[in-house]
Amino acid sequence: MDIDKLFYKHLMKNLFADPCEVNFWDDELIKYGIGNPQFRINFNEPIPKLKIIRDPYMTFGEGYMLKKFDVVGSVQKVIESIYKNQDSFLHQKNGYTKLFKVFTSNIRENIENIQFHYDIGNDFFRLWLDETLTYSCAYFMSPEDSLLQAQRNKVTHILRKLNLTPGQTLLDIGCGWGELILTAAKVYRTKALGITLSSEQYTKTLRRVENEGLQDLVEVQLIDYKELEGRTFDRVVSVGMIEHVGKEHLNDYFSTVKSLLNEDGVSLLHCITAYKESPTNSWIKKYIFPGGYIPTIQELVALMAANNFYLIDVESLREHYTKTLEHWIQNFENSLPLIMKIKDETFIRMWRLYLNSSAASFHSGNLDLHQFLFTKGVNNTLPLTRKNIYF
Repeated sequence: MDIDKLFYKHLMKNLFADPCEVNFWDDELIKYGIGNPQFRINFNEPIPKLKIIRDPYMTFGEGYMLKKFDVVGSVQKVIESIYKNQDSFLHQKNGYTKLFKVFTSNIRENIENIQFHYDIGNDFFRLWLDETLTYSCAYFMSPEDSLLQAQRNKVTHILRKLNLTPGQTLLDIGCGWGELILTAAKVYRTKALGITLSSEQYTKTLRRVENEGLQDLVEVQLIDYKELEGRTFDRVVSVGMIEHVGKEHLNDYFSTVKSLLNEDGVSLLHCITAYKESPTNSWIKKYIFPGGYIPTIQELVALMAANNFYLIDVESLREHYTKTLEHWIQNFENSLPLIMKIKDETFIRMWRLYLNSSAASFHSGNLDLHQFLFTKGVNNTLPLTRKNIYF
């Protein structure tokens, strides 16, 4: 992923008071703001980030002089638009240095942290996950359900809660290997976009979309959710992703979902939860989930309210995760001869400890798993009961 490009996108997003277009050096055209664009910035080449941080006025002045970028429209309008935006970093002392550090460290950390855990090889995950490569809590309609059936149950459970209809748009933040967006397209004829920071998940999901001939309905992007520009959706879902954003960025998640949802839109958040705040286990943080944080139920509900969401439904799936992990553990141990061909003993012992300690945490109640269903604005069209979920 091009960190320089992400830096520029974030810079342009927060720079102007008026709607505009920015054409980057690779010919990607992005519209910022609502309404007709008042001008367009054409970048002919990237300008070093450090120069912008040290002296943005000099850097952009010389950049225009030396034709590093052009303006289509009134140059005066461009400058006035910057001045009118009182929230711009240019109106704050050391504002951009602070913004740059927060933005780049968060994006880079997100990418590195996700890839640390998920890009250790599809071949490894394939040995102990189910056939759909679903790596999150399953839903057991019966104790006798296979892991594959329970994972399909989970996807069905979520899609029913979202109350999808044909033609609606769906965003899956942290789409994994694509099972949810593929099912939404096939069953509901939903136009679905899945985004991930894992290059291995992206490649595999893209192949699945092509193999099933769903290119007209399903799209996949390798992108951070905060960098998704110029699009809104009827439904937004996230399964097992918010645990990776960090405590300091929890509100960023909800405010971003709010901006991505259409009015009356519905969102479902499926995530591990805690009942009291505590620091992340240092071993888990170092070896399994660097940058991870398990949010408390209180934090999540408070942030939903702070962002003016209406909380519709909350469901605990704690023991479902215990059973899911027990299936994974059994598959892991049964696959040891094959795992030993691609991973060393230290790695195997590390993952064995991780899976087993996780099962113990859910079964003992130290951790929980909740699904939160909430809406942007008052949505009076949703079913009055849960019959649509359990029929």
